[in-house]
Order: sequence, then structure tokens, then C-alpha cells
Amino acid sequence: MLTGKHLIAGEWVAGERTFKSEPSSGDAHEFAVGSPALVDRAAQAAEEAFWSYSALSRSERAAFLRTIAEEIDKLGDEITQIGVEETGLPQARLIGERGRTTGQLKLFADHIEKGDFLDRRHDVALPDRQPLPRPDIKLIQQPIGPVAVFGASNFPLAFSTAGGDTASALAAGCPVVVKGHSAHPGTAELVAQAIDKSIKKHKLHPGVFSLIQGGKRDVGEALVLHPLIKAVGFTGSLAGGRALFNLCAARPEPIPFFGELGSVNPMFVMPAAVKARGEAIGKGWAGSLTMGAGQFCTNPGVAIVVDGPEAETFKASAVAALGEIAPQTMLTDGIADAYRSGAQRMQSSEGVTELVGTACNTRSAAPYLFETTGEAFLANDDLSEEVFGPLGVIVKVGDVSEMEAIAKNLHGQLTCTLHVDAGDYADARKLMPILQRKAGRVLANGFSTGVEVSEAMVHGGPYPASTNFGATSVGTMAIRRFLRPVSYQNIPAELLPADLG
Repeated sequence: MLTGKHLIAGEWVAGERTFKSEPSSGDAHEFAVGSPALVDRAAQAAEEAFWSYSALSRSERAAFLRTIAEEIDKLGDEITQIGVEETGLPQARLIGERGRTTGQLKLFADHIEKGDFLDRRHDVALPDRQPLPRPDIKLIQQPIGPVAVFGASNFPLAFSTAGGDTASALAAGCPVVVKGHSAHPGTAELVAQAIDKSIKKHKLHPGVFSLIQGGKRDVGEALVLHPLIKAVGFTGSLAGGRALFNLCAARPEPIPFFGELGSVNPMFVMPAAVKARGEAIGKGWAGSLTMGAGQFCTNPGVAIVVDGPEAETFKASAVAALGEIAPQTMLTDGIADAYRSGAQRMQSSEGVTELVGTACNTRSAAPYLFETTGEAFLANDDLSEEVFGPLGVIVKVGDVSEMEAIAKNLHGQLTCTLHVDAGDYADARKLMPILQRKAGRVLANGFSTGVEVSEAMVHGGPYPASTNFGATSVGTMAIRRFLRPVSYQNIPAELLPADLG
């Protein structure tokens, strides 16, 4: 049952104003609109909760995370139904995303129980060292304080209310205040209900989690500017993320902003690979490009290939496969409008040829495919800007050295992909140092749309892919974002944190 209210420190709170959801199907629902006053109330409660929550043992926090996963699964059918209605995503996608959400909660629980994330270090005292003795120094990672999380439009579960940012902050020992995304407020509320039940079951301070729905820029700005908020997790547009990043930096006490802002995720299709497998690579690319209506930040939007007969085979395969893709519902009207604008920008760019075009209307989107040259791509930065949706660009280059020039000219990326055979290794070795400098994840002979939730995954990259190149928003290393190192010098064992005992 939806209340249409905010969850503020264990209480379901109405607002002075309401907004209506805009589902792709089913009935619209009314939800309370957030306000700076509610932000302050949630942040104050989070600060109060920090003292007890951060002091919990790792096993106690792990048990809490596992309970959240269990409570989400109990609401599974309801969450799937409202998620499908609100976003237009297929049922199978929502069920899979719920599994990813609960799976990462359980993974983080297992990870913190092991204790490796604490990065414990010990420099034993050397009282007889000359010319000066060395004190006893111990180091451990400690939680930073309340964290603000912005729900993502394209992942109503895995990157939203109890998604990776929230799960990793809670795992680190930090209370969380979530600003729900207006694209899926009903989904957000049901997940918040699951978290609220888990808090009560474990008898935790209710300020450990709050959800504020709706609201415009004033709510988001109030959240990142609140002096009790110590870090921000964000997944969204470059423009919106950069604006919030600037606010975080301009605070009297600047705080880290972990923004994942998107990427074109270029593929470099090497000569031997395209000769041997051009048709298969083209077909696979079309499938990846249109998965989920292309609404993934890891969508491989650009393919670079050496011009010639093999490139034509690759192109023809992609064109044929895209021609079979039916229009898909996009997450919001605004995202659909932005997709059409991006396509129009490509259509009007000099040196660009449209290979697959369509007439998009309302929230439906069909694929676009464009072709250009390496020279034109290097001359026009617009061609390397992300278009959120099922739109691809083939860049034909004269040789591998032009591929290298394009790689060096890239902005920061979440991923870069090499399609490579043994005959390409000599050329690929020249590309690898460039690609690993440009991206957080480098793939071979695959497609970037799948992001494994694991120990070794990095989902981030140099700006503008993300605002902090040393962090990831997926995988267990995400927990480290919300910790800071503290050294303890000559502190008696009786006063040390339990994890250093």
C-alpha cells in the first residue's frame, strides 16, 4: 500500500504540496513534495543516528543489510508491478534488477564481515630507534557521517533507494538521506518501507534512513549544502551532476561528490577481429546498443573501425539488426525529448550520414545509427557527447594510427572496449596504455552494458564519466567512498576501536 508520503526518521510525513506520478501505464498516484525543511529534519536525525549506528559491530551491520534484502524480496511482486507501470521497463528487467539490488546488499554484508575494507595497518613501536624512537601507530578506516543519495532515473532499484550508493554507505556505517527520483516514486516508497521495517526489526535509531520524494532544485541544493551531510552519491546527467558537484565544492566545508555522469563507451574494432567476426560483432553491438532502450550509462554508443570491405560487413550487420528492433518505451517524457534532440544534433552535424532513422514520438524510441569519418569525429566534440538512448555512431578511420589519435582525444569514459584477435595484439598493445588512462574499465571481445557487482569491478572513470576517478559506484570497493583513515598513536588498547583490538 502506497502512502504517498516521505519517510523521515521512522515517520511517514505528508507535505504541503503534492505531485502526480507519470506512469507509462496504469494509474497515476499522488506523492508529497519535498522541501528544505524536511531535508533539515532528515539530516538532523541522520546525525543523531550516526553515533549509535557507526558504533555497531560489523556483524550487526551485516545482519541489517541482509534483512533489508529479505524485506525487499517480500515486497517483490508489488515492487515489480509498480516499477513496470512507472518506468515502462519489462517485468523481467525489474525482477532481474531486484535480484541485483538484494544481491549487492548481501555481498556488502559478506564483505564487511571479513574486515578487509578496514585496511588495518600497524607500525610497531621502536623505542630504541636512533636518532629518534618510533611511536606505536595503528590505522583503520572510519565512517564519515551522514550521506546524501540521489536516486537514478534509469535504475529504479539498483541505483536508487536501496541501490549501490545507499547499500555501500550503510555498509560503511553511515546513515543515508535519499532524494527519490520523480520517475519512479512508488517504487522508491515500497523499497523505503522495506528499509523502515528492517530498522525497526533491528531496533536501530530511525534516523539511519530517510526518503524525501519530489521537489525541484531547492530540495537537491538543500541536501548537498546541509552542513551535517558529509558526502553525496549521484547518478545522472552531466549538467545536473556538475551543478551539484560545484555546490559541494563551494560549501564552507567542502565535501566529496561521487557523481557518475555517463559516457559514450567507445568500441575499437581491430582489423583482424572485424575481418574474422565483423558480422557477429555488428549484430552483437546492435543488441547491446538497444538493450533497455539504450538507457544505460554503459551503452556502447561509438564504434571505431578501419575503413574497408570488412567495415562494410560490420556496418551492414548492425543496420540489419537495428532494423528489426521495435520501438521501446523510455523512462520519462523528458528523457524521450532529450533523445530526439540528440538525434537531431547528429543529423545536423557536418560529415555525418544517417544509416538508420526513425520517427520517434511521445515516450517511444526506435534506434538511430550514424556514420562519420575519423577526421570529422576529431573535429567535432558534439559527436563524442552521450545521447541517452539507442543511438550509435560508426567512425571509419584510415588506419590504426588514426584509432590511436581518436583514443587520445577521448574525454574520460566509464568503459572502453577492444574487439581483438591474436593478429591484432601488436596494435592493441599500443592502444592499451591510452584506454586504461581514459576509462575505469577496459573490456575485450564483449559489450559494456553488463556491469558485474563484484570485488574487482570499477564503475567510474576520469571526468566527465565520474567526478572522482579514484572511486567506483559498483562493487565492494564502493564502500571505501564513505570511509576515511584515522591513525591512533600510542593509544591504550582499552581505548582503541573494537576492530583494532
